[in-house]
Amino acid sequence: MPAAGVPTTLVAPAKLTLSLRVTGVRPDGYHLIDAEMVTLDLADTLEVGPGDELEVVDATTGAGLAVGDGDDNLVRKALALVGRRARVRLEKRIPAGAGLGGGSADAAAVLRWAGFGDLEAAARLGADVAFCLVGGRARVSGIGEVVEPLPFVERTLTLWTPPFGCSTPAVYRAWDDLGGPTGDGGNDLEAAALAVEPRLAEWRDRLGEVSGHRPRLAGSGSTWFVEGAFPGDGRVVVRTVPAAWP
Repeated sequence: MPAAGVPTTLVAPAKLTLSLRVTGVRPDGYHLIDAEMVTLDLADTLEVGPGDELEVVDATTGAGLAVGDGDDNLVRKALALVGRRARVRLEKRIPAGAGLGGGSADAAAVLRWAGFGDLEAAARLGADVAFCLVGGRARVSGIGEVVEPLPFVERTLTLWTPPFGCSTPAVYRAWDDLGGPTGDGGNDLEAAALAVEPRLAEWRDRLGEVSGHRPRLAGSGSTWFVEGAFPGDGRVVVRTVPAAWP
């Protein structure tokens, strides 16, 4: 817990879903998953101090979706969950709607700041919040609340996020409508994301040409990634890190 009146800077690292299988659908409509997730050295920062306000600063250079400061922002929801008020200045470097868990990472940073560790409650905020609270490398199942740590593996990857995002609920609805396809690249949501946002194919193909590798979709999109370092033209080289915070 921070000292009263002293602003605290929090680090909120992105997550990357290396593989994702959709294993079923609960009666309440939530999808069950079996995924491998890792923490990246790409991160948002949150300055938390006394008050009751959320300021969002976009430092993403135009990738992904716009992030609002209203009641649907996961920072506000995380503060409500822990019964706290704060003035938060959120600097976004993780593109929103990109499949990199930016909002979940921000919420998890607030939960850590408040000393909150209930993974089931965290997952109810968002499917990736529980993993972001734990961090590192893990197998994630259930609706995201079951997080089983795995040995850390150092990886270098290249991300390419187009200037548009993908709605996770829309992608899951499309997966249902398509009859629950299995993704041959390790991500069952890839076909559904392409159905929701056909422009993704162009970005996939461009990254494939640059890298010589078959790109994989990050979560529900819109980011594509490959192993190795291929910087330039908006591509971001990242590395995996062994924990969710310094």
